[in-house]
Amino acid sequence: MQSKTFTIFVKTDTITAGKRDNLARQHGTVTEAIMVRPEDLGLFLRVAALGSFSRAAREAGILPGQVSAAIQRLETRLNTRLFARSTRSLRLSAEGEKYLPYAQEILSVMQAGEEILHHRDNEIRGTLRIALPSDCGRNLLLPWISNFCREHNELTLQLSLSDHMSDIFRDPVDIAIRYGIPDNRQYIAQPLAEENRRVLVASPDYLARCGQPRSPEQLAQHTCLLYSLNGHIYDKWAFPQAGGMQRIALTSQWLCDDADVVRRWAVAGHGIAYKSWIDVSEDVVAGRLKLLLTDIPGEPAPLYLICPHRKEFSPAIRLLRSELSRHLQEITGRLPEALKRASAH
Repeated sequence: MQSKTFTIFVKTDTITAGKRDNLARQHGTVTEAIMVRPEDLGLFLRVAALGSFSRAAREAGILPGQVSAAIQRLETRLNTRLFARSTRSLRLSAEGEKYLPYAQEILSVMQAGEEILHHRDNEIRGTLRIALPSDCGRNLLLPWISNFCREHNELTLQLSLSDHMSDIFRDPVDIAIRYGIPDNRQYIAQPLAEENRRVLVASPDYLARCGQPRSPEQLAQHTCLLYSLNGHIYDKWAFPQAGGMQRIALTSQWLCDDADVVRRWAVAGHGIAYKSWIDVSEDVVAGRLKLLLTDIPGEPAPLYLICPHRKEFSPAIRLLRSELSRHLQEITGRLPEALKRASAH
């Protein structure tokens, strides 16, 4: 009788030699395979983001040896090395880079299945930890998010306000709201306000004292309020034009790493700011700031909701994203027609 070959999906650390022999007697040749554990996939994503077994272990609340064992199980199952290791660094191998999006998708599908089975689709509960940008987070998003939490009183809210890009594996947050798409491929970015742009603004008091620039080049003759982030000074203001970007190099005695402070300086009449329309729209409508060079398009400044991977998009996050998008689209819809026409060129 021809021998049959079966693939038995078992955990190799739990099957004994006796069990293996019994399976062989019953079914013929047994080919053993390691089952992929969801926890191992989660640790793989965490190590990929942090670049360290020990840091991933601390974040997960387990021992480094357990993280190492999880990665080893996964590499054995896939028959490939997912990380390039050295005494000084740990990074994804070429194969690990290829596998990463599939690991993210597997966890996403499993999470969706669990939500359906447990009827959690409409439950808005648990802890929601959000990192917000300083200016629009404090002055615009905060009231909307507070109202959202009040409407869903089983939700616990934890906020962090900073312009620094949170590492949402390392820092205790579930999602971050930030301008622009992060370079890190570990993150999933969902648009909140893709049509947003930067605009030049100054207070009526400043304009009465110093006049208005008539071209981007004339900005160098004015007091411009500069912003810095992670040690980088944004002293080259960019304006889209046919075939590329026009960049105006500036120097200033006014520099801050908090975008809210830059806006407050502008309102107080200290100079010209180049800010997101979302950040300054209420000041413009109220007359505290005036738009400048409205016939010249500003640099795109899309706002995104960012999280590590789709597994983290809980019902609360999905509903909050929908609410914030609705509010923000109303604001970007108020971008003056002159700038809308310019942005379409």
